[in-house]
Amino acid sequence: MTTHAFPAAVLFDLDGTLLDSAPDFVATANRMLQARGMGEVSLEQLRPAVSKGSRAMLAVAFPQMGDAERHALVPEFLEIYEALIGQYAQLFDGIETMLQALEQAGTTWGIVTNKPEYLARLILPQQGWQQRCAVLIGGDTLAERKPHPLPLQVAAQQINIGVAACVYVGDDERDILAARAAGMPSVAALWGYRLDNDDPQAWQADSLCGQPSELWQPAAWPATQPASA
Repeated sequence: MTTHAFPAAVLFDLDGTLLDSAPDFVATANRMLQARGMGEVSLEQLRPAVSKGSRAMLAVAFPQMGDAERHALVPEFLEIYEALIGQYAQLFDGIETMLQALEQAGTTWGIVTNKPEYLARLILPQQGWQQRCAVLIGGDTLAERKPHPLPLQVAAQQINIGVAACVYVGDDERDILAARAAGMPSVAALWGYRLDNDDPQAWQADSLCGQPSELWQPAAWPATQPASA
């Protein structure tokens, strides 16, 4: 008889996986547009680009600009976002119940995101995660960021659990690429942010999950190796 258990550890992407942060980013972009006397961008327009990062979101908000001109706006974008972070964002439905199920099973969980670490850390007290999140690696914490495997490898080291005993959950192809390169089983979060031409089936994650509620049960998680670092 096959028995299922939650993984020893789960590492999550943040934006588009745990947190629906798109409303915060829409407010950020619109403050910039308003300051320039320009029309607003909608949630529907910006949402698919959120997991691609600030440059991708600025490309949606300022399509008439060249890459270099938009790149120069990144510091302003991040400064405005920092000032309003968490005002409009909320957890995706089912995330809190999933985290509680993991914790009750003794699973360690943490966050590996490409968001700058100082911004990601602002999220923790807003969600009451200061003591619950065992590790947080941001996009500028290390010399490499996803899709490089180093952030996942370092996160596993910091929680003293082998990479093959962890599972990484993310909503972008770079998440699955990083997990595969690290030798870590992966779950593609289909409830997150994707461009029209993104094909999660092609990412070759170990599991595709449509809603966080699917992860309330241990049988939904991919198989892992025993937890030895």
